[in-house]
Amino acid sequence: MEYAIGIRPVIDGRQGGIREGLEEQTMQMARTAKKLIEDNVRRSDGQPVKVVIADTTIGGGKESAMCEDKFSALNVVATLTVTPCWCYGTETMDLNPHTLKAVWGFNGTERPGAVYLAAVMAAYAQRGLPAFAIYGRDVQDMDDTTVPEDVQDKILRFARCAAAVGELKNKSYLNIGGVSMGIAGSNADAMMLQRYFGLRTEWIDMTEVLRRIKLGIYDREQYDIARAWVKANCPIGLDINAVPHTAEQYEQDWDFIVKMTLICLDLMHGNPKLLEMGYKEESNGRNAIAAGFQGQRQWTDWLPNGDFTEAILNSTFDWNGKKEPTVFATENDCLNGMAMLIGNLLTHRAVGFADVRTYWSPEAVKRVTGKAPAGKAKDGFIHLINSGAAALDATGQAKGKDGKGEMKQWWDMTDKDISACLAATDWCPANLGYFRGGGFSSHFKTDAEMPVTMIRINIVNGLGPVIQLAEGYTVTLPDDMHRILDERTDKTWPTTWFAPNITGKGAFTDVYSVMANWGANHGAFVYGHIGKDVLTLASMLRIPVNMHNVADGDVYRPHCWTAFGTDDLQGADYRACSNYGPLFK
Repeated sequence: MEYAIGIRPVIDGRQGGIREGLEEQTMQMARTAKKLIEDNVRRSDGQPVKVVIADTTIGGGKESAMCEDKFSALNVVATLTVTPCWCYGTETMDLNPHTLKAVWGFNGTERPGAVYLAAVMAAYAQRGLPAFAIYGRDVQDMDDTTVPEDVQDKILRFARCAAAVGELKNKSYLNIGGVSMGIAGSNADAMMLQRYFGLRTEWIDMTEVLRRIKLGIYDREQYDIARAWVKANCPIGLDINAVPHTAEQYEQDWDFIVKMTLICLDLMHGNPKLLEMGYKEESNGRNAIAAGFQGQRQWTDWLPNGDFTEAILNSTFDWNGKKEPTVFATENDCLNGMAMLIGNLLTHRAVGFADVRTYWSPEAVKRVTGKAPAGKAKDGFIHLINSGAAALDATGQAKGKDGKGEMKQWWDMTDKDISACLAATDWCPANLGYFRGGGFSSHFKTDAEMPVTMIRINIVNGLGPVIQLAEGYTVTLPDDMHRILDERTDKTWPTTWFAPNITGKGAFTDVYSVMANWGANHGAFVYGHIGKDVLTLASMLRIPVNMHNVADGDVYRPHCWTAFGTDDLQGADYRACSNYGPLFK
């Protein structure tokens, strides 16, 4: 369902000399905000977010109701109220309990926009409706139509996060299988997903994949294209097994895996081709915005693993070229899948799934390799590695305008970028000690120093979901150091070395502290230092953040959070989230 962000131009309702002189300035603020958002915020499909403006300025209750009628029909998920002047607070405020809210009060001296902002923030707090306050640091002249940088930052952060909420609404999380190897995160909590993310939870047994393979319920044309692409672009890497599979077994595995990949996509999104084939129910899919595949062990003990499926769905490309990443969690770790989804919705980039496997201290690195780490790795680093399911964008081979490696927004991927990511990856036959049924694991190293944010959602009994994040950098090690450290784990899996930014305090006292305070065995990493956006989105969803290294000055949450304390921002976040409860309750 399409969603929109609504702009509410509110005005001093006194006719006969005041309102008339403010009409154009107020509507100009609305038009300016609309253009700013449309030019900078996109939906997941790459199109600009839809922004609508109330038909008139809003000076009182009737015009507020008229605006609400229009916005309700357009599925407005968030409203930005704008004004250059004093207005009547409770008469002009957005009272819809289901919309996210922000108010931009113009910082000028001729009319008290800041006074309205303060008054309406008090009203929102009193009515139990969290709202974000936007107020420029510097005074502007009345005829100044520019938007200061600090105001732009808050408007766009609010809009990006509101758009993420819009993408979530009325979607589902699809479990293909159940709990993998006793991993708590793969025990999907349907009430948590419903109340905090607005998602329906669906389950499909993994045998449905087998049924569709056996009965041929998949797009045969797409299969031929995908299979040819795999033969041309997915070379087989090192086989470490004592009794390797034969070349014939490799081909059989690839045939099976490509079909499985197409079927998993169809399970999530549906496929009109299946309707043409006579499979009406199957053609619908499960309306899933994210999914997870159990795999281990009931599947992988006798059938090819899901590593290729997971890696290629999460990537920004496949056999048809560049594409929107499909969030697909390894081992059906729903909580890590939701962390991946947060990273994806805020950036429109691929998100890497990994075990948070090992902390390497500088001393341990020197003892094992004979060399001390340098650069951003000098204080130690964390080994992010899993069995070949990470998005291929994590190779770092796509190049930005500055020529440096990055994980690009999916619509910016070029054929050259795609070829470079593929060339940096080979596909090692699965370690049969882990995966008795065979398959392949993607094998690469992240060969670029990139800013990234690692994210995780955990559930705590009696508390509910919490989010943790760590901003830092992927680091590249000298080849000999990389080889020695990498091969101590599994030399057929993809490796990312991660150095979190250290603050010297709490969970970020040092790199060891980050590892020691991480809440689970998995983490999701996304390009860019997006911690401040994660904090803002988390406050919208009412999920407290228990661990982060974002500077206090970059924390942007609803204004009423300050009523829960201003010295201890983390404690205030917990209290506010508990007070207001889940967004979709």
